[in-house]
Amino acid sequence: MKNRIFYIMLLLMSVLACSEEFSETIEIGTLNPEALANEDGVNFLLTAAYSSLDGVSNASGGWEATGDNWWMDVIADDAHKGSNDGDQQTLFLLETFNWTTGMSYLGSKWRALYAGANRANAVIALINGAEDPSQFTNQLAEARFLRGHYYFQLQIMWGEYATYISDENYTAIEFAQPNGTELWSRIDEDFDFAQKNLPDNQSDVGRARSWAATAYLGKSKLYQGDYAAALGLLETVINGGAYSLLPEYGDNFRQAGEGGPEAIFAIEFSTLGGAFAPNGNQGGTLNFQGPNGWCCGFYQPTQDLVNVFQTSGGLPLMEDYNKTDVKNDAGLESTDPFEPHTGPLDPRVDYTAGRRGINYNNWDVNPGKSWVRAGFGDISGPYLGRKNVYWAGEDALQGSGNWGQQHSGVNYHFIRYADVLLMAAEAAVETSDLTKALGYVNQVRERALNSTTIKAADGVTDAANYDIGLYQPGDFGSQDAARTAVRMERRLELGMEGHRLFDLRRWGVMPQVMNDYIDNESRTIPNFGPKTSTVEAKHTLFPVPVGAIDQSSGTLQQNPLWGS
Repeated sequence: MKNRIFYIMLLLMSVLACSEEFSETIEIGTLNPEALANEDGVNFLLTAAYSSLDGVSNASGGWEATGDNWWMDVIADDAHKGSNDGDQQTLFLLETFNWTTGMSYLGSKWRALYAGANRANAVIALINGAEDPSQFTNQLAEARFLRGHYYFQLQIMWGEYATYISDENYTAIEFAQPNGTELWSRIDEDFDFAQKNLPDNQSDVGRARSWAATAYLGKSKLYQGDYAAALGLLETVINGGAYSLLPEYGDNFRQAGEGGPEAIFAIEFSTLGGAFAPNGNQGGTLNFQGPNGWCCGFYQPTQDLVNVFQTSGGLPLMEDYNKTDVKNDAGLESTDPFEPHTGPLDPRVDYTAGRRGINYNNWDVNPGKSWVRAGFGDISGPYLGRKNVYWAGEDALQGSGNWGQQHSGVNYHFIRYADVLLMAAEAAVETSDLTKALGYVNQVRERALNSTTIKAADGVTDAANYDIGLYQPGDFGSQDAARTAVRMERRLELGMEGHRLFDLRRWGVMPQVMNDYIDNESRTIPNFGPKTSTVEAKHTLFPVPVGAIDQSSGTLQQNPLWGS
């Protein structure tokens, strides 16, 4: 599936009997449901529903609608936009919280998610209208899983101001449905159906399995604050034995980990298909910089993120991590002398952020400024992203586009097993089972402790002063202490993976954390604070794109925090 999922798209566009623009009326396609109501036709449409995971379709495309949510980290405290301030001005305005309802990134993401939901609805409607729907139970469960996924994404981005379009009203003439309807129960219904009807294993890597549906249902319950239900579902996955942590933390972002025991649900990118690599990560195409003249220098880790990897006695500094900065080379040319940070660090830092003086994905030692596109006056800082960048020698993951951009084959994980462990730990904290939470967090930390560290030029000694240890029971002596530790561990383990914004939102701390971050980040990037607006309650959800409201002829209503 990884090697074929996007190949049918041009043909598909000529036959889909549904629109992918949010409220665009088009002619019905050339094939009727009767012609598609067979094994090949159902699988044909189902593949199209999977192909929307990357955000690239005729409704939306490229980096604005990207399925890996990388620019969501840019409006959290994990990442800067990257490049120079004038490149992709809309994203600059998003990062600096100067938002408007007409921003193209928001409209593209909205359209892409509804395109995916609509493709899933097309499958569901086709099966339900078949002479014998029971012969397509597996495909129906996959389609409902995918619909649950797309609506989960819409829910965490737009909340109740997203609208629900079912398989019964997805056709073009009924496409503009009013928003304000409750989505969580519908999301849960889809994941529940999927977990009960999907097989435990699939012949194609990347197809949804029952375990993935159970994990996603657990995640949905966690976001809704139903911690007891979330814990039960997540522990079903943990105790089921189908998944485990990879021995090496870094393999989650390398060829060795592709389709491995930690991968629960991912976008299966591939560089097969010719020089253009249409199956590669087109949404992340801007996010390369460094040794090979790659385009375009976007998606740079923040100083704030790098600082959280500081340790004392092997444990994080918790609320004190910004009292000192990890030493960086901001303001220095590559020819200027620089001595890297010597204090103790969690070793995951150098799988997350590219720091000067440290080997960068086996391409070479990072020389600093000569590999960073952002200028000294720009707001993106001195660090390089690493998790999205393939490693030297892993040719199967390297692909390029038609103007020299990179179309990486590195998979993107919506859910991996470490995330399940940490969600279970969070649910355990909120249900006052601190001993259980400690155990789950320590599983994640123990893997990091035992993973191979980034090495210095001699290939033997550590590239930095790595120091990581396990928590002891006394460290989880209160619910507040345990909660702080679990939330910190999510950032350490999952930084630069598109989760941070939604964690801050669901914890109800986004404005406070982000305004503190803006103040702290200005120590490293003096221009950052003056260019950034105050983060307010309205930023905890995206505004409904004004284009969608206009196309709906007023059926859709705007979030009142963003006007009428």
